[in-house]
Amino acid sequence: MRNCLTVDVEEWFHVCGVGQALSADKWDALPARVVPTTRELIDLFDRHDVRATFFVLGWIADRYPQLVADIVAAGHEVGSHGFHHVRVYEMGATEFARDLDASRAALAAAGAKRVLGFRAPEWSINDRSLWALDVLTSKGFTFDSSMAPLRIVGNPAYPKVRHTRTTANGALVEFPPFVARRFGQNIPRGGSWGLRMADPAALLGAIDDLNNGGRSVTLWVHPWEIDPDPPRVRLPWRQRFAHYFGLRGFKQRLEEIVAGAVFCPMGELVRESGSRAS
Repeated sequence: MRNCLTVDVEEWFHVCGVGQALSADKWDALPARVVPTTRELIDLFDRHDVRATFFVLGWIADRYPQLVADIVAAGHEVGSHGFHHVRVYEMGATEFARDLDASRAALAAAGAKRVLGFRAPEWSINDRSLWALDVLTSKGFTFDSSMAPLRIVGNPAYPKVRHTRTTANGALVEFPPFVARRFGQNIPRGGSWGLRMADPAALLGAIDDLNNGGRSVTLWVHPWEIDPDPPRVRLPWRQRFAHYFGLRGFKQRLEEIVAGAVFCPMGELVRESGSRAS
């Protein structure tokens, strides 16, 4: 049973809904960290012969095309994370389609010619933006990882397992994030503060139990999470917790997790399931 390890390739300052010091008009003036931290992740994965899916922001691909080329050269899959790091439900269908096109164009120019997967910033395909699934398939995307079974960003009733969604333009395979039930609600187990605070042995045991039951899981990380000296800014409490809690020592814990389970790119699982279906 193989699992999916994914990376949202974005800068430390790509935080939704905060404005002010981190507003988009200030991004070019803020210290850039994404190139060295992403390359550290590439090296970490290479040490353990792991291939992942890197959801790259178009804004990043446009400025650092060599970074995208490095991801491709290392044997990883490239997906779209949108272009401007805007929540999907804050855009209409036309604006979302334009954002997708701009993202794909930037990725293609950087060497990622065949981009079939998408992940929305902040898991923002939810009950306010289900129309986005139709837009994705109209653009030829075959898989998505944007619908979280979590209360704040998604809906706890969403499926926790990989599944296929029917859209107006065909099928779309959906990869939900790995969550766990704690304190009467779902919490992130495979990424964000939930992964950063996890004991690697306990997490690997949970993954192994799920794998033995026939279920794979999706983990997600960001390059800024392994930055040894991340820039810090004042954020609202929810974003501050999600962005900074559990960073100390996370790179070492992540390496244990990467070494202890079996991973492959999402697109590989989609292709294999399609072959079996045919």
